[in-house]
Amino acid sequence: MKGNPFTITFGKEPNLLISRGEETDRIVSVFTSENPLTQSFLIEGIRGSGKTVLMTTVGKQLEEDDDWIVVNLNSSRDLLEDLARSLSNAVKGIPDLFKHGVNVSVAGFGFGIGASEEHPDSVSIIEDILKALKKKGRKLLITIDEVIHDENMRIFASEFQIFLRDDYPVFLIMTGLYENLNSIQNDPQLTFLLRSPKINLSPLSIPAIVREYEEALDIDEETAKELAHATKGYAFAFQALGALYFENRDKLPVSKIINKLDGILDEFVYRKIWEGLTEIEKKFLLAMDDEHSFTAAEICEKAGIKKSSIPKYKERLINIGIIHSPEYGKAELSLPRFEHVIRLY
Repeated sequence: MKGNPFTITFGKEPNLLISRGEETDRIVSVFTSENPLTQSFLIEGIRGSGKTVLMTTVGKQLEEDDDWIVVNLNSSRDLLEDLARSLSNAVKGIPDLFKHGVNVSVAGFGFGIGASEEHPDSVSIIEDILKALKKKGRKLLITIDEVIHDENMRIFASEFQIFLRDDYPVFLIMTGLYENLNSIQNDPQLTFLLRSPKINLSPLSIPAIVREYEEALDIDEETAKELAHATKGYAFAFQALGALYFENRDKLPVSKIINKLDGILDEFVYRKIWEGLTEIEKKFLLAMDDEHSFTAAEICEKAGIKKSSIPKYKERLINIGIIHSPEYGKAELSLPRFEHVIRLY
């Protein structure tokens, strides 16, 4: 068998992944339509749910079309400066985009775009390029991973709103956690983002995971089912458990390989999630287990929480992506082996 096809490295596109065809097609079809209903999408989900993979898949699909340019920005940098720099580099290969060509010269942060100003500011550079792209019938997709609600984002989004108002061919995909995207959308200065469609990632298809495990790991259907159900469709667990099985298949039984998943989930995801919760939310979750659904009354009794408080905490934990409601009045853990891990804290 060849090398391990699975990866647990965040931000890296896995060699083996389960595509989210419906979500990908939705974004691509909207962006490529003659009169797009929106020029921005927000992809929301808990850490490890596959947000970056979906955004990257859309970007690569659009990049295959010569009419599109894709620029990936780093949310920890000055976003307008990063956009000006990345966009200037991206358009160098487009012939006759500017009358005098594109001349990028760095002096501190100075850029020259073959135009009047020797060292224009970031916004001037971006606008000059967007005007030229519009004349050429080209479109720009900007992607930003794991955004946060800070002054840097506020300044960028305000300028992006102006680009839309000026009818530039610019499109945006941002990924983020529920709290961050919610804060950005509710910022009164960024009203256009409140109208941006939000894609909340659901678990991967269990049958799809079964088939991928069968093929990639060369195992029988029953073993693949056992592994797939242990992931609960959580994208990171799909990769992590696949990697563990690949490395330990000749050393350990399936049950012990699944148990080893706890350590990876704790180190990469669950500890960070747990640290961000309130004490009452922690009590709420400790009253649940991985195998059952619970009513509000059951959670109240086990956790010692007032019944009147349940709806508020339940809604927030659903929004974060830790639990879901399989039927009215009940709650169930969404993340695999979550109860096994948090009881050790």
